[in-house]
Amino acid sequence: FREISAKMDENSGDEPLANGSNYHVRRPDGTWHAAQIIQSRLIESTNKYEYYIHYDGLNRRLDQWVQRGRIICTPPTEGHNKSAHRVEPSTFLGKFPKLESPLTEVVPPGNAPAAVENDRTITRNQKRRHDEINHVQKTYEEMDPTTAALEKEHEAITKVKYIDKLRIGRYEIDTWYFSPYPEEYGKVSKLYVCEYCLIYMRFALQYKSHKEKCKKRQPPGAEIYRKGTISIFEIDGKDHVLYCQTLCLLAKLFLDHKTLYFDVEPFYFYVLCEIDKHGAHIVGYFSKEKESPENNNVACILILPPYQRKGYGKLLIAFSYELSRREGIIGSPEKPLSDLGRLSYRSYWAYTLLELMRECRTTTQSVKELSELSGITQEDIIATLQSMKMVKYWKGQHVVCVTPKTVNEHLQLPQFKKPKLMVDPLCLRWIPHKRNTQKKKI
Repeated sequence: FREISAKMDENSGDEPLANGSNYHVRRPDGTWHAAQIIQSRLIESTNKYEYYIHYDGLNRRLDQWVQRGRIICTPPTEGHNKSAHRVEPSTFLGKFPKLESPLTEVVPPGNAPAAVENDRTITRNQKRRHDEINHVQKTYEEMDPTTAALEKEHEAITKVKYIDKLRIGRYEIDTWYFSPYPEEYGKVSKLYVCEYCLIYMRFALQYKSHKEKCKKRQPPGAEIYRKGTISIFEIDGKDHVLYCQTLCLLAKLFLDHKTLYFDVEPFYFYVLCEIDKHGAHIVGYFSKEKESPENNNVACILILPPYQRKGYGKLLIAFSYELSRREGIIGSPEKPLSDLGRLSYRSYWAYTLLELMRECRTTTQSVKELSELSGITQEDIIATLQSMKMVKYWKGQHVVCVTPKTVNEHLQLPQFKKPKLMVDPLCLRWIPHKRNTQKKKI
């Protein structure tokens, strides 16, 4: 312990560290990881510098502001890293599961060939799933030139996340990404947001005063679904512009590629809430274009971090497909999906298709038949079944080829288990809106 403390003291001067320099940084779970300093800022209250860092090889949502004491030049020894200097994760006002998977240890240069050899033994699907779960970000070399150019431009604009924490309701949440709040709000380290009206504030006293005065206890718009303590409100972006704009700004703190902030009128917003005696607490939402030529049934979808891994994401996905069924269309979410969104959708599609095949008790079905039964597009079905090796291309079309035994075996696997929360169509009180676009009818 003295050894590492000495190193930290040795490196803790008053002069700021240079932007672009590389160090090792202690993560919230106590592990050390190579990182680059993106920017620094002077905290007036303490007269000390904080540093915005990017962890090498990890998704940008794990970028964060850290104090000087968490930065060192040389990582500690393996023994220190695992035991004596493990730091407990910071506590929150509301407890919720961590999203980050533990980091694997950095492989010493001498062991690199073995690591490469082991990597060759895993399949592409296994590697893709590993990268998604562990937030491994694609390099520019892995992208096509157009995507790489757009990604570089996007990264330059949103490189630094100034708002580090979000206080909403009973939770204080670490944010993931930059969000374009107005200047005086966009550069505070902690932002306060009313969970009912979504008005944002800079100061704790202002937030406390607002909570005492705010009379709203639920989102605007119409409640179209209620089952137990779960409620979903439909909000027209044209009728409630300010609420929808603040919802988009809030969502951007947890979504990387989101461009809709202010032009909300062409969209409907479906806000999921947990109901108790105090009111309707926002859990997440999805937005949907009023007129979508591609029949997209979701434009943007988010579950706030405290409520993730509780089944709410798949509930909203299932709800979007239930609305599409009522409209008589075959829908699909806007592409590309985020890494977490892709995991949720693939899991939902796989379970839905496996259940259909189990119920039909047939070994061969066409993709078209499955699409008509499920409301999922043929493209999404083919991609899902290919990942499970359950589709063949025969006589000019894709045909599902699988035995009932294989279907049942897949349904026993953890990744294809029944969702925790299911949509009850009887609890949905909703009449489809008139659409002008041509529909892919079910």
